[in-house]
Amino acid sequence: MSTMDPRMKSATAESMRATLEKQRAAYLKDGPPSAEIRIDRIDRCIGLLIDHQEEIADALNKDFGSRSPQMSKFTDVAGSIGPLKHAKENLRKWMRVEKRKPTPAILGWFGAKAEVHYQPLGVVGVISPWNFPVNLTFTPLAGILAAGNRCMIKPSEFTPATSDLMARMFKKAFDEAEIAVCVGGPETGEAFSRLPFDHLLFTGATSIARHVMRAASENLVPVTLELGGKSPVIVGEKANIEQTATRVMTGKTLNAGQICLAPDYVFVPESRRDEFVDKATAAVTRMYPTLKDNPDYTSVINQRHFDRLRGYIDEAKSKGAKVVEINPAKEDLRQQPHHKIAPTIILDPTDDMKVMQDEIFGPVLPVKTYKSLDEAIGYINAHARPLGLYYFGEDGEEKERVLTRTTSGGVTVNDTIMHVAMEDLPFGGVGPSGMGAYHGIDGFRQFSHRKAIYQQPTSNFVEKQLSNIRAPYGAGIDKQLAGSIKR
Repeated sequence: MSTMDPRMKSATAESMRATLEKQRAAYLKDGPPSAEIRIDRIDRCIGLLIDHQEEIADALNKDFGSRSPQMSKFTDVAGSIGPLKHAKENLRKWMRVEKRKPTPAILGWFGAKAEVHYQPLGVVGVISPWNFPVNLTFTPLAGILAAGNRCMIKPSEFTPATSDLMARMFKKAFDEAEIAVCVGGPETGEAFSRLPFDHLLFTGATSIARHVMRAASENLVPVTLELGGKSPVIVGEKANIEQTATRVMTGKTLNAGQICLAPDYVFVPESRRDEFVDKATAAVTRMYPTLKDNPDYTSVINQRHFDRLRGYIDEAKSKGAKVVEINPAKEDLRQQPHHKIAPTIILDPTDDMKVMQDEIFGPVLPVKTYKSLDEAIGYINAHARPLGLYYFGEDGEEKERVLTRTTSGGVTVNDTIMHVAMEDLPFGGVGPSGMGAYHGIDGFRQFSHRKAIYQQPTSNFVEKQLSNIRAPYGAGIDKQLAGSIKR
């Protein structure tokens, strides 16, 4: 139920609509921006990230309760600058007219032209999440700005310090007609998703995406949905277990597992389960010898998510699962100023447990075993298609079977998460894990209108051919049809 005063809610919606109209009017007045203007806007974004890197790290630490400044600079600052620089270096090439072949080919001989022109959409809305609030605001801007669009941003209310900082940052470097930030709670987000944007990008939970897509449909706004799901790991028979466990636990403990691409559960060969658990425990101990006051180990974002994760663990225990808490210093985490949860492995979970039904989004890792690879593949295919899938192993045939027999948004082989960092690969989900993709040239294309343009020759020969297909119909069209309707 909405808690915002109806008058305030209406005023917020009207203010955001006025901003949208201002941006659209500016776009229509100025027309598609030149490459130089697009590069300038991207440069301003890069400058904001560099100049405010310390404030960004401080704000994220404040919002999470405990979050390493080095990690924040790695994921949210450097992790945003890379895509922006990639777009800056390539956008002139991306903007080029794409030549296609006229059909039938004879038209081309007489001067016909078929082309695709990449045109800005106009105003793009971005609803960014709380887990990497800076990265998942600035990274989409690489494609949005490279494509020549204006942008309105609704950051998460779960990270208020970071959202307020970004609002100040953008106001400092951009006119509101170029980029505007709309801060506020769920009511603001709801009103934002109902605006008649030219495109809307939402990154967040599948449950919220349904509401966003429904709201956007009122104005037939096309959407890109970057969601999540239960990204599985398959450990092959011949995988290096020590390296595998280290890389899986790195992906699971980064940001305390609060990543849409975090490994959600692991399939290991039945005979190698205990070895995997031992190596995973050793890996976490090396990375995080302590947890409670260790700034390298991120807190869970808030009490609600902390209680949800503890509920998964408690339910699994009550239903007979073996739970392995990796707490190297044996610290008492019940009394702490923040919401830290030790990396926790749940062995042999059953499908009636919530931990195997919901996207975990935290440092809890179910581990299942398999006797044959087809058993693991069958299980994955029986569930919703995930955003990411991870295979570890050196068996080429086994790898190929996993890649061809499963469907996911993307795949990393012999690591987790890393495909998202490959700027020249599309990033997106499939089915319940998302719709559409961006990053690199795919982001430029996602936020562009691919306008088809055909230019007809004016020669007498072409005019004669065209006259055959005009009424009144006669022998000319019969001859043309006889040549076309055949095997």
